[in-house]
Amino acid sequence: MTYDYLIIGGGQVADDASRAIRDADADGSIGILSADQDAPYTRPALSKKLWTDPDFDEGQVPLNTVEDTGAELHLHTEVTSIDREARTVTTADGATYGYGKLLLATGSTPGELDGPDDDRVIPFRSFADYRRLRDLSRSEGEDARFVVIGGGYIGNEIAAALATNGVRTTLISPDDVLLGSKFPPALAERYQKLFADGGVELLGGHHAESVTYSGGAFAVLLDDGTEVEASVVVEGLGAAPALDLARDAGLSVSEGVIVDERLVTSDPAIWAAGDIAEYPDAILGRTRVEHVDNAQEMGAAAGASMAGSEDPYDHTPYFYSQVFGNRWEAVGTLDPSLETLEVDLDEDRTVVYYLQDGAPVGVLLWNVEEARDAARQVLKDAPTDHDELRSRIR
Repeated sequence: MTYDYLIIGGGQVADDASRAIRDADADGSIGILSADQDAPYTRPALSKKLWTDPDFDEGQVPLNTVEDTGAELHLHTEVTSIDREARTVTTADGATYGYGKLLLATGSTPGELDGPDDDRVIPFRSFADYRRLRDLSRSEGEDARFVVIGGGYIGNEIAAALATNGVRTTLISPDDVLLGSKFPPALAERYQKLFADGGVELLGGHHAESVTYSGGAFAVLLDDGTEVEASVVVEGLGAAPALDLARDAGLSVSEGVIVDERLVTSDPAIWAAGDIAEYPDAILGRTRVEHVDNAQEMGAAAGASMAGSEDPYDHTPYFYSQVFGNRWEAVGTLDPSLETLEVDLDEDRTVVYYLQDGAPVGVLLWNVEEARDAARQVLKDAPTDHDELRSRIR
């Protein structure tokens, strides 16, 4: 089977790219090859809304890509190689698919610890992972202890979600104070208090080394030799961009697959978008971003570019997280070792500017709504006067 447009990866990028292609080309054939067992879905809901919004259920997670665009979706399909000369790709089961234009949207692979292959040890990433964890949270009993490893966005959100739903939860984080590697000290303490007040047991300043199983329970081994007993283990250890396919195909790869302003790789018939794409951002410079805003906007831009658009990808993405009813958003670099300027708008809302050589390189918005464009403009203008900065986002 040969497609006019072939997409490798079945996530958010595939959905937005398919929609943009169909908007520009009513007749071109679209194929999506996905290693997932589910059709494209909204990934942020897996650690947020599905746990916190009683009016949002699993039926609202799928993005309805096939129904809306007519794309042909092949699930449980792992692509193992690309033949650029023949313009074909080969899958793990030996099937071959041809393409006129190819989009790489292979996303990221979650980190995992050494340990048993067990349904109660979950490297959290997919819709299937959510369903498994949700079932366990309901079936393990009130004395069960769920141990979440990793103090980043996913680990923190899952720990908050479990605790909010009455699950006994322990969170192991490498930061002494949660998100102390991203937030200035006072805000990190404020953030951590949300978890302590929410009933999460916190074990900060530790790395988990491995998971073992004995006597009907799991044990998480920490870097100081301590073992933490668990009924269920959730690994929120971050994720690495899936670059091997592009690298093995001979495409230019650095921290990500290198693309130009139209998201074209070093091969003019191949595009890349989402987690794997290293692109020239108009404000941040050449970078790679792993958050949903980038996946949506870049997916749409890649699809339009594949269908003939000459417009550059000029969106600077933001990232966000939400726990215990508090939402934070950010644009740019969050590094508390930089000089920071904190502006309290009121007792609940704070703006933090991260400064390098006196100019802002990152903006953190704590419970500040509808200010992402203002944050982007601050980074673009790069004012160095503190009084001016204090007045920019109110």
